[in-house]
Amino acid sequence: MILNKETAKKTAELLLQIKAIKLEPQEPFTWASGWKSPIYCDNRIILSYPMIRNYVREHFAKQIEEKYGKPDVIAAVATGAIGVGMLVAEYLSLPFIYVRPEPKGHGRKNQIEGNLEEGQTVVVVEDLISTGNSSLNAVKALKEAGANVKGMFAIFTYGFKTSTENFKNAEIDLFTLSDYDHLIETAQKTNYINIEEAGILRKWRENPSNWKVKA
Repeated sequence: MILNKETAKKTAELLLQIKAIKLEPQEPFTWASGWKSPIYCDNRIILSYPMIRNYVREHFAKQIEEKYGKPDVIAAVATGAIGVGMLVAEYLSLPFIYVRPEPKGHGRKNQIEGNLEEGQTVVVVEDLISTGNSSLNAVKALKEAGANVKGMFAIFTYGFKTSTENFKNAEIDLFTLSDYDHLIETAQKTNYINIEEAGILRKWRENPSNWKVKA
């Protein structure tokens, strides 16, 4: 869910500007899953641009406070969201933790790194939502540790139907600074893509696992 449309447009513009999001409808990328995709997103690049990371940090913090007030803890999903999660926690003067995909195989075998007390309210910060599986795996770990997870905030989502269903089934609210629809709208208005390319991008999202470039 988008809480502020202007923020969504501006965030999309900034992500395109620094090439955190790349759009290549004619020469698609190959994801780790094997999917062919006309879009590639790496929001960790934000950390290299102080003005933009501050923009993201402040708008994350503002929206979290507007929706939930101040939680007890900010949690990030490892590894992509650790940097921005720390920035948000620092801005709000809150404790910070992060959640690994699975417990470590050595030492204390932690999955959650940092101090979390049972019953504490937690807002989870994520960088990118695709299917939502890894993000919700972190939520599950937090709940099993006794946390009261209020919701999740992410920088960007592709808006896949499967992710919407996964969050609905898990009964977790998801809010994002920007999303796929605002990205395409912004990319067109700034002449980053043309009408035909926008059509290709919209078509891809309908069935991303089986999408192919037309010859």
